[in-house]
Amino acid sequence: MKTTISQVNKFVGQEVTIGAWLANKRSSGKIAFLQLRDGTGFIQGVVVKSDVDEGVFQTAKSLSQESSMYVTGKVQEDSRSPFGFELLVTNVEVIQEAVDYPITPKEHGTEFLMDNRHLWLRSRRQHAVMKIRNEIIRATYEFFNENGFVKVDPPILTGSSPEGTTELFKTKYFEEDAFLSQSGQLYMEAAAMALGKVFSFGPTFRAEKSKTRRHLIEFWMIEPEMAFYEFEDSLKVQEEYVAHIVQSVLKNCSLELERLGRDTSKLEKITVPFPRISYDDAIKFLHEQGFEDIEWGDDFGAPHETAIADHFDKPVFITHYPTKIKPFYMQPAPDRDDVVLCADMIAPEGYGEIIGGSERIHDFELMKKQIEKHNLPLEAYNWYLDLSKYGSVPHSGFGLGLERTVAWISGVEHVRETIPFPRLLNRLYP
Repeated sequence: MKTTISQVNKFVGQEVTIGAWLANKRSSGKIAFLQLRDGTGFIQGVVVKSDVDEGVFQTAKSLSQESSMYVTGKVQEDSRSPFGFELLVTNVEVIQEAVDYPITPKEHGTEFLMDNRHLWLRSRRQHAVMKIRNEIIRATYEFFNENGFVKVDPPILTGSSPEGTTELFKTKYFEEDAFLSQSGQLYMEAAAMALGKVFSFGPTFRAEKSKTRRHLIEFWMIEPEMAFYEFEDSLKVQEEYVAHIVQSVLKNCSLELERLGRDTSKLEKITVPFPRISYDDAIKFLHEQGFEDIEWGDDFGAPHETAIADHFDKPVFITHYPTKIKPFYMQPAPDRDDVVLCADMIAPEGYGEIIGGSERIHDFELMKKQIEKHNLPLEAYNWYLDLSKYGSVPHSGFGLGLERTVAWISGVEHVRETIPFPRLLNRLYP
């Protein structure tokens, strides 16, 4: 019976065949222990010399790291293993013997591992992070599908930008200038006017020359937009969504979290509602904490966000930022024209902003005024202006950065480990 490692629990006491790679091995004179992986998981294969042909035992002892094979054996429970099962091997059929695999069990430097990212992905740690990433994606679709959202795919090549063109990659679109999208938001607003509640999930690009552990040049965003949803309505969706994906990872990725050494007690606290602090109060709080460098009207840096987040044990909303530091499309607060109805969600444990969202302007004259005030080319935004001209309604939306969210939930320090092939300031290889 051919199966996978993740399915061996269905075949306890039976003989199965698994296509696998050798992650590691150790052996004595009479027993060889093979650490096997097949993409679905890891399992130990035990080869007992007295129970197999001499040729099988010698093959098992001589296998090199990352050699590929078909392994046949009997599935048995093993309480010492985190996985709970092991394979009592009866036969090994080598497909290809790997020679001088570059990533050994010893420590390697970051640059070396990044140069060999195509191989580093095979490690237990990276496997665990990618499985958690996949679970967050699965739970994302589950949440929005169950809550009546429609998946819409905005274009990656655009002629304009939601937030100006200073941090965009410029390219040629035949005879026109075009940009790689930094957000699908404007298009998602159009889709919301047609379909009510929508979400997108796709790659976005930021040409900012940042080297911090929170930044990637290419990353993935989940961007919902909701017609007839005002500011408070949107905050409720955001906290319910984040709580959902955290609980889904706790439920379905316990082995991966354990492999990464993640303190799951911190994740178990992530339940709705989330705390909130206004920008005004955040400035006062930071001053009390000794941050004299920050003034009202400044945007928060990583140390400021971390100081605020450390005051809570859940993600925290920072709301009502100054108008002058936020994009043109955000709805002014009804009682103040110097702040907008927006919120950033800051993850605990120093992982920074994972969501930015706001209520959007739906008044035509105000939207036109804002576009002109920000010196954006009106002709490029005529189609967007149409949304506030023909049947406009209050609407809100937000964007969640997938990689920062994966980093936070999995507990890894740098976002470069949370995407299969990271694009960083000085890295376009492999």
